[in-house]
Amino acid sequence: MKLILREDVENLGKSGEIVTVRDGYGRNYLLPRHLAVLANEQNVRQLEHEKAVIAARQAKLKGSAEQQARSLSGLEVAIARKVGEQAKLFGSVTALDIAEALAAKGQKVDRRHIHLPEPIKSVGTFDVEVRLHHEVSASVKVQVVPEAQS
Repeated sequence: MKLILREDVENLGKSGEIVTVRDGYGRNYLLPRHLAVLANEQNVRQLEHEKAVIAARQAKLKGSAEQQARSLSGLEVAIARKVGEQAKLFGSVTALDIAEALAAKGQKVDRRHIHLPEPIKSVGTFDVEVRLHHEVSASVKVQVVPEAQS
């Protein structure tokens, strides 16, 4: 039985692939769970159309991510925080803080795209990676400075 997978199936294939399986496996497992559809002419044409639409959407997203990466590269933001002894921060600088600082500079970036392995807890300059697309990333300099004492 030839089927088109609608979702990734372990040890069988990825979504969108045409696979050949035994009749019982397809009829009793894959089709009832909507993991696959029959590989007839209409479904194959629809799959090709969906692949083309998805590829076009991905290319557009990648293009806009590359454009945003060019505008972000070389950008430097300063974040002021209260500092204790030995230049340790009270609290930390998180991805949300960096996203807000970038927004203040006119660069709207989702905080989930900012790759910060752990929050920044000291004063200094740090290179922070912003992953805009799975193939596109940019580097932003984040300078953590002591807040002015009043």
